[in-house]
Amino acid sequence: MFLRGQIRASELGVLLIAALVGSASGLLTVAAREGAHTIQEALYGQDFDQHLSPSYVLPFAKIIVLPLGGLLLGLVTWLWVRRRPATIVDPVEANALHGGRMSGRDSLFLGLQSVLSNGFGASVGMEAAYAQLGAAFASKTGASLNLRRSDLRTLVGAGAGAGIAAAFGAPLTGAFYAFEIIIGSYTLANIAPVITAALAGVLVTRLLHVEPLVIKTVVTDSMGLSHYLAFGALGVLCAAFGVLAMRMVGWTERLVGMLPGPRFLRPALGGVVLAAIAWNAPQTLSAGHGALHVDLAEDLAIGAMLFLIVTKTIASVVSLGTGFRGGMFFASLYLGALLGRLYVVGLQAGGLALTIDPMAGALVGMGALAVAIIGGPLTMSFLVLETTGDFGLTAATLTASIIAGVIVRETFGYSFSTWRLHLRGETIRSAHDVGWLRSLTAGRMMRSDTSTIAASAPLEEFRRRFPLGSTRRVVALDPVGHYAGVVRVSAIWAEPDENKGVETLLVNQHDWLRPEMTIKEIMRVFDRTESDELAVLDDRGDVLGVLSEAYATRRYAEELEKARRDLVGGE
Repeated sequence: MFLRGQIRASELGVLLIAALVGSASGLLTVAAREGAHTIQEALYGQDFDQHLSPSYVLPFAKIIVLPLGGLLLGLVTWLWVRRRPATIVDPVEANALHGGRMSGRDSLFLGLQSVLSNGFGASVGMEAAYAQLGAAFASKTGASLNLRRSDLRTLVGAGAGAGIAAAFGAPLTGAFYAFEIIIGSYTLANIAPVITAALAGVLVTRLLHVEPLVIKTVVTDSMGLSHYLAFGALGVLCAAFGVLAMRMVGWTERLVGMLPGPRFLRPALGGVVLAAIAWNAPQTLSAGHGALHVDLAEDLAIGAMLFLIVTKTIASVVSLGTGFRGGMFFASLYLGALLGRLYVVGLQAGGLALTIDPMAGALVGMGALAVAIIGGPLTMSFLVLETTGDFGLTAATLTASIIAGVIVRETFGYSFSTWRLHLRGETIRSAHDVGWLRSLTAGRMMRSDTSTIAASAPLEEFRRRFPLGSTRRVVALDPVGHYAGVVRVSAIWAEPDENKGVETLLVNQHDWLRPEMTIKEIMRVFDRTESDELAVLDDRGDVLGVLSEAYATRRYAEELEKARRDLVGGE
């Protein structure tokens, strides 16, 4: 408790913890990356400094490792799920629903799954693993210090952002990945620790002489109005493509789920499909880092770009839909670069007199499609800035990214991470902290000392037991003890007919609350019934308690004020 108090009272203490988290995230990122690359070296016979995806031809004996890798991954996952059947919580879900709390063991296993998937050549990126490992380390560190909820959420974002920053050698990209995607907000309270962690992660990779994933390039275009209009249209194209790609993953998962046979065979089946694709298009293998370097440097024909876009999309969708572990972060960058270059070349082939460098189109498309799929317009714009150092091109990327992001939110409503959660039944659409809303349930807020009476009781008995002013409402029960309705004490005492029974004055016979209802659901019921107090019932109709609208509103206001103080860094 003393250490927690010192950290909360001192910004320097928070920064030191953030630096530790960032350094550890950098080390974990390097370890995961080198682990996957070592497997690729052993299986595909690469040199240490080569990537898998630039390969133009691979013999059948090497491609066959894809289904074997899928089988190994399926068996390992099956054994793990037998011991720990709960779904692994990622940083977005942790910050949105669990106050930043994550499982260290589950996160390490997810990292292992990602290393195996990427190492065997599945078309998935490692960035999700980098973010997961960094965020999990931050979560366990913060939990060991017993940090408050808002501090822990910030630290989780800092750990995930540091992992991304270390991978790309881009601290601003990593920091804004944390702000936009993992934390869901950018405030004075979280800027210093997040940026400190991102810088620490990048510093670790530089000290270890690890090459970043970004491509250092120069674009000579000067941006005019026509360029921004053209790139705005590219943003629309990227939005449509991104939504299609995300839906294809869901369709593939449903289709694979309908297949007979053990679940652990599904990645092996995916490996067979991937091997067939890689036989003709080896550049679809792995995340695509090397392929991006090669394809941006070459003058590809329109047919070649279309072929690569189609095959890489199918390979990524099949990989994720059949159970390989990873994400679409780098796949979206690679596909966006191809789509942007194809867009510019297509405009020029169509006779439009736009003097746009195809490299500029590739970089803008890279950012716009990544925003459509992953989210974070500032994140991807800073990635372009740290790649090129060109502020004009960064502004064009931001323009296309904002258009793509707005269209995806309005027409689809999810990023790839939240779409996967939606397929599992969750309703969150970002990392904004809504977990506290779910804790405000009727079961937790209700008053259990409920006054009850039989619905068949005469008015005389009611008046004897509940004098005027003793309480406002009493719950009436049917002959078997289940809920029958609510009766107002004032209505009983105002009734002139002594021969009536309690059941004649019941209200809300068909309106009640369930204990699992959240505050939003509760307030909707209060609004619909125009009642200021409702009973809380279990599935059998037994009365658990009573909840008043006034108390529910007050608790909601208290939690809102607490969230506001956390947002601005107040106590």
